[in-house]
Amino acid sequence: MRRSPADTAQSARKISRRALFLGGSQLAFMGILGLRMRYMQVDQADEFRLLAEENRVKFRLLPPARGLIYDRNGAVIAENEQTFRIVIRKEDASELDQVLVELERLIGLPLEEQERVRAELKKAGPSAPVTIADRLSWEAFSSVSANGPALPGVTPEVGLSRHYPLHEDFAHVVGYVGPVSDYDLSKMDNIDPLYRIPKFQIGKSGAESRLEDVLRGKAGSLRVEQNAYGRIIRELDRHEGEPGVNLQLTLDRNMQNFVQARLAGESASAVIMDVETGDILAAGSTPAFDPNLFVRGISSAAYNELLENDHRPLPSKSVQGAYPPGSTFKMVTAMAALEAGVVTPEDTVRCLGHTEIGGRRFHCWKRAGHGNVNLVGSLRHSCDVYYYEMAQRAGIENIAEMGRKLGLGLRYDLPLPGINSGLMPDKQWKLENRGAEWVVGDSLNAAIGQGFVLATPMQLAVMTARLATNREILPRMIKSIDGVEQHILGGAPLGLNENMLRSVRQGMFEVINSNRGTAFSARIEDDTTKMAGKTGTAQVRSAVVNNNNVPWIERDHALFVAFAPYNAPRYAVSVVVEHGGGGSSVAAPIARDLMLYALHGAVPPLAAYPSSQRNTIRERFKAMPLRDLDGDETTRGRA
Repeated sequence: MRRSPADTAQSARKISRRALFLGGSQLAFMGILGLRMRYMQVDQADEFRLLAEENRVKFRLLPPARGLIYDRNGAVIAENEQTFRIVIRKEDASELDQVLVELERLIGLPLEEQERVRAELKKAGPSAPVTIADRLSWEAFSSVSANGPALPGVTPEVGLSRHYPLHEDFAHVVGYVGPVSDYDLSKMDNIDPLYRIPKFQIGKSGAESRLEDVLRGKAGSLRVEQNAYGRIIRELDRHEGEPGVNLQLTLDRNMQNFVQARLAGESASAVIMDVETGDILAAGSTPAFDPNLFVRGISSAAYNELLENDHRPLPSKSVQGAYPPGSTFKMVTAMAALEAGVVTPEDTVRCLGHTEIGGRRFHCWKRAGHGNVNLVGSLRHSCDVYYYEMAQRAGIENIAEMGRKLGLGLRYDLPLPGINSGLMPDKQWKLENRGAEWVVGDSLNAAIGQGFVLATPMQLAVMTARLATNREILPRMIKSIDGVEQHILGGAPLGLNENMLRSVRQGMFEVINSNRGTAFSARIEDDTTKMAGKTGTAQVRSAVVNNNNVPWIERDHALFVAFAPYNAPRYAVSVVVEHGGGGSSVAAPIARDLMLYALHGAVPPLAAYPSSQRNTIRERFKAMPLRDLDGDETTRGRA
C-alpha cells in the first residue's frame, strides 16, 4: 500500500529531528571532550607535569656536618670522619629479596642484618632511607657502586660520623653520640625531620647531649632524577644545610690526659680549676670508656661489662658523684665559727680524744687526743674535737650558710647532664626530708663533713678556689662558641673577713708544709710553688675498722683539696678516690702531681719533690700511659 504524501512528509520531519538531535549530541560530546582536553592539557598542565616528575624526581634531606669540639688550645677532641654506607628506601625496594641476596654475595651481608633491613623498611616512611650497611671499606663500597644495575633501589652514600681521637680521656666531659632511638623521639616535643633518618646521630651524654641543639646544625635538601630502577641519573638541585657550631672547651687535652693516667686503676675523680677565671682545665673520672664504641654500636656484652663494673665507669664522678667531704669540710666550719664571732684564731680547745654529748661519745680520729689546739693547729692535725666544739658554738644554720657561700649544695650551670647538687643540710631540710628535728649530734657530724653532708669533686674545687681568693668563683667549661668568647661569670667579692681567711689558709699551708701536718709527705720542695691543702677521709660505714681488714667496697673514701702557689694562688685541685682509704696517703700524692703539672704545663720535674721520693716518682711517671700529640699512647714521664 502506497504511503500518502502527508505520511511521507511527517516521516521526513521525524528523521530530520532525530538526525539533528543525534548530531547535536555528538557535537556537544565533542565540545565537552575538547574542553576537558584543554583543561587537562592547558589549565592543569603544571599539576600533571609535577605528578609525572614525581615518578622520576626525588627529594632528599642532607644531614649537616656536626660542629667540632676543641680544647682550650685549639686541639680537636671531637671530629667528623668520612664513612661509606649504602641505603635503600621503601618506595624503591620492589626487588628487595633479590637485592639482599646480591649484597650478601658482594659484601657478605649477614642474615640477621638482612632481617633488620626488612623490619626497618616495614616501619619506615616511603622516602625515608634505611641503612643496609654502614662503615664499609672502600673496596666494599666500590664493589656495590660498580654493581649498581643489579641492585635496584640501593644508593651508595658518603657520610660523616663522629670520632673521638683521644678515646677515654674526654669520655665523661664530651660524651658521645649515637643513632636516634624511639626513646629519644618519645622525649621530644618538636621532632626535627633529621631525626627520622635512620642511623642519624645525636648527642647521648656529656656536652654532646647538653649542647645538641647548637652542635647538630640544620638540614639541607637535594633533588635528584632517578630512572625506573631507582638509580640516580643526575642531581637537579642542592641546597646545603647549616653545619653545627664549633665549641671550644676550657679543658686542656694534655692536662686531662695526665689526670686520667694518674688516676688509672682507681675509682676516682679529680678537678683542676683556674682560681681567677673559674675555667675547668681538667675534670677526670676513672675508670673511663671509649666513646667510639657507642658511636659504632656497642655490643650487649661490652655494655653489660660496663654496667656490672663495681668501679662505675659510665657516670662522670666529677659532677655526678656526691660524697661525704670528710675533713676537707673543716674550713667551712672554721669560717662559720669565725664569721659568727664565737671563736678567734688564737682560741684553743682541749682535745682528749672525744667529746661526750647526751651520753654519746664522738671520737677524734686520734684516740689519744691532740691536747690544746687553736684554729691553725686544728687544721694542721685535722682535730675532730675542735670542730665538734665549733659546731656547738656556731650552730648548723651558720655552718650551712657558710657552706653555700663557699659553693657547696649548689648545682652549677655546666654543659653536662645529671649534675649533682650535693647536699648542704640544715634544720628545715631534715624536717622536710626526714620528718625529724635536727639534733646536736647532727651538727657534730656535719662539722667534720659526715652525716648528711655531701659534695661533688667539682664543688670541692669551687670551695677551695673561693677560700683561696675570697671571690665568688663559678666553674666554666665553655671557652668560646663559634669563635665568640664566652663571658666569665661570678667573681664578685664574697665579703669574708680577710684576716680570718688568712688564718684558715695558714692552717691549710701547715697541713702540707709542717712536719707535723697530716699531708707533710705530699709537700712541694720548690718555695715558689708551695701548696696549701686539706686531707679528708670519709667513712662509708659506722664501725671503725682498719681499711685493710674490710672488702674494697667498705673502705673509706680518700679526699684532698689544695690551691697553689700559696702566696699567689693560680689553681685549685680536688681529688676523691672512692674506697681509697686515707686522704693523706692516697689522695694527697695524686693532688700534688696534678697541681705540679698545672703549674709547670708538663710532667713535673723531679726537683719539685723531696729527694727521698724522687726514685719512686720517676718510676711512677715512666709507667704512666700518656698520649702524644697525635692521640697515640706513649710514655712521656721524665727520667
